[in-house]
Amino acid sequence: MKRVEIAGQENSHNSSDFTLSSNAKYRFYPGKVSINFILFLLLIGVLITSLFMGRYPVDPVTVVVIVVSGILERIGDAIANITGVKIAFFWSIPHTWSIIVNTVVWDVRLPRAVAVVLAGSGLAVSGATYQGVFRNPLVSESILGVSAGAGVGAALAILMDQGTGVIQLSAFVFGLLAVSMTFAISRVYRSNPTLVLVLAGIIIGGLFSAVISLLKFVADPYSKLPDIVFWLMGSFAKASTANFILVVPVILIAMLVIVLLRWHLNVISMGEEEARSLGIDTKLFRPVVIVCSTLLTAAAVCIGGVIGWVGLIIPHISRMLVGPDHKDMIIASILLGGSYLLAVDTLCRTLTSVEIPISIVTSILGAPMFLYLLYRAKKTWS
Repeated sequence: MKRVEIAGQENSHNSSDFTLSSNAKYRFYPGKVSINFILFLLLIGVLITSLFMGRYPVDPVTVVVIVVSGILERIGDAIANITGVKIAFFWSIPHTWSIIVNTVVWDVRLPRAVAVVLAGSGLAVSGATYQGVFRNPLVSESILGVSAGAGVGAALAILMDQGTGVIQLSAFVFGLLAVSMTFAISRVYRSNPTLVLVLAGIIIGGLFSAVISLLKFVADPYSKLPDIVFWLMGSFAKASTANFILVVPVILIAMLVIVLLRWHLNVISMGEEEARSLGIDTKLFRPVVIVCSTLLTAAAVCIGGVIGWVGLIIPHISRMLVGPDHKDMIIASILLGGSYLLAVDTLCRTLTSVEIPISIVTSILGAPMFLYLLYRAKKTWS
């Protein structure tokens, strides 16, 4: 047990508690800020590592120079297009590398790395938000059936011989459709809104999972079925700027809303009555953050397929690092989620000659990690 100062007095507070006291004053904790800064540096380090690792190795220093040079040149092009003045400084770094190396870094690895970071951050923030809203540390980002719905949309598009863009769009739309059905069911039964919403998500998730099985059953076993199975296991092999650029605004806007409202998650996690007594409009706040979390999950799934355990494990690790205060924990989840999934994706494409589906590795790593977290918690979650 450690002691923290709350509202001018000392109270006993377990470091593993899931919720905060309603009287807690949110203060500036240099330790938590420094941890998030370390997580930011970790994300940058993993990003650079992912750019020089692969079947076509590139020197790390060359990778940094290529990225810096490319950024400067793009800034220079933007300034030249706006003002009509071309400033030589932005093209001052000499190109000592080949065009092939430049293509590998800028056109292949960097777009994939950005897509993975966005997906990992989105899944982690979505899971952390769901855990706070539903006051349950065992809740994950797929609780409302969005992953199963997205899987149905992708499978249908694959069966109809559609391209990658249409597959991603179909996955996104069906993911939102599944959550809409979950909300529609939950509004019929008003006895316990939170419990009914979770149960409705389980029902819809089971229904769409059955539809996925049906689509796999009728798919051509030599052409369509392997594509469906591979997509459902998760992969960023087809990630490119053209394929994920449309969902980037969705991810950024939804994540920004949650970041701006993360202060209220501390209050909402203490219960409906306490939140209303402190001036939080739960009827407005809860749907807003759930919709934003759903958009994050649907966007992540449509980019890289169904990826498990990220939204369940990363919030717990973030909570261990910076504490249960969502003010710091949401930021930590963004940084740690992106770093974790990018590291896993780098392993998946470099360990063997054939790329390993990313959900296999996240499950292999996630299960023992979660067992360890359960051991550390020792039934102290509230």
